[in-house]
Amino acid sequence: MNEEKKNIDIEINDQTAEGIYSNLAVINHSPSEFVVDFIQLMPGVPKAKVKSRIILTPQHAKRLAGALIENVNRFESQFGEIKDAQQASMPMNFGPPGEA
Repeated sequence: MNEEKKNIDIEINDQTAEGIYSNLAVINHSPSEFVVDFIQLMPGVPKAKVKSRIILTPQHAKRLAGALIENVNRFESQFGEIKDAQQASMPMNFGPPGEA
């Protein structure tokens, strides 16, 4: 069975087009959805802020993971290997200061 690819007309407003900086993502899931919190963690600031939350179906999460892998591979083919700069263990403190 031949599957036709359909073009989708996509619009983006100016505020969304500016994007949001994130240097940490936390992913949780249930049987019916994946929740990805994009977080901005700044040096010297004791509290990180969730800047955006995206909720995906499991099927869409799998397609997104595949698309990310494909794009990272393309990037590395063009610009070289992305080095994983391991930082010292980053505290994951979501409660009041002093709680782990």
